[in-house]
Amino acid sequence: MISVLFAILTAISNGSGAVLQRRAAATVPDTEAMRLSLIGRLLRQKVWLAGIGLVLVAAACQAVALATGPIAVVQPIFVLELPSTLLIASYLFRTRLARSTWYGVAAVTLGLTLGMATAAPGGGTDTVRPAAWIPALLITGAAEAGLILWSLRLRGNARAALLGLAAAGGYALTAALMKDAVARFDPGGIGAVLTSWQLYGMAVAGVGALFLLQNALQAGSLAASQPMLTLGDALISIAYGVTLFGETVRTGWWLLPELAAVALIAAGCLELARSPLAAGAPPGPRRVT
Repeated sequence: MISVLFAILTAISNGSGAVLQRRAAATVPDTEAMRLSLIGRLLRQKVWLAGIGLVLVAAACQAVALATGPIAVVQPIFVLELPSTLLIASYLFRTRLARSTWYGVAAVTLGLTLGMATAAPGGGTDTVRPAAWIPALLITGAAEAGLILWSLRLRGNARAALLGLAAAGGYALTAALMKDAVARFDPGGIGAVLTSWQLYGMAVAGVGALFLLQNALQAGSLAASQPMLTLGDALISIAYGVTLFGETVRTGWWLLPELAAVALIAAGCLELARSPLAAGAPPGPRRVT
């Protein structure tokens, strides 16, 4: 399935980019939080630019995935970004992953498999009725504003978690707008895509989400922001898929194994985010714990 393949490629690129961005953002002082000067500082770091390059590759892969599959199928696959990144990093740095990290990889993989099998997402349309975007954008805007204002009252990992969730909402909105925009290529060609407001809304949402993510990474540890970002993106995207695109997921008693899947993914992401490789730390000597 083309959409699944490109979703996996997106996850690998995004995860690798997030680790590089975290390594760069961690060097920025707290005084730069929630300021445009934060981006100015990061632009002078090659590590951050490399991370952004991977994000651009991920965006291209994501567009293909969303053009060929339901958003409720594509976006949840992105939970694989952190485990795939750690596996690649351990290979490149010739460092053995700790046993606890392997447990995290297994938990995320099992959780995703269980969630997709029990939720069975699918169906839906490729485009959204224009009127349906109005309440979606209003609700999303209010939720984002609430999370940002709440985060400003906090410090450290608590702020990182809230901003990570806000960034997740931004990325989920970006994906929904991207799917609606690229679907217009078939009937109207590239001109229809370039003249759609969804394309430019996607750009604004994407830049906003990127800004929030940088602040989340700067505010606290990856262990605080990554689970909120990963799970938030998946769950909010499913909500967009169901409410905007008419996609379907199983409910009723199926919610029990679905909640178990969410718990597995959350526990796995939390464990993986604690890894030195995920935090951007240089690899140490080979070891097994």
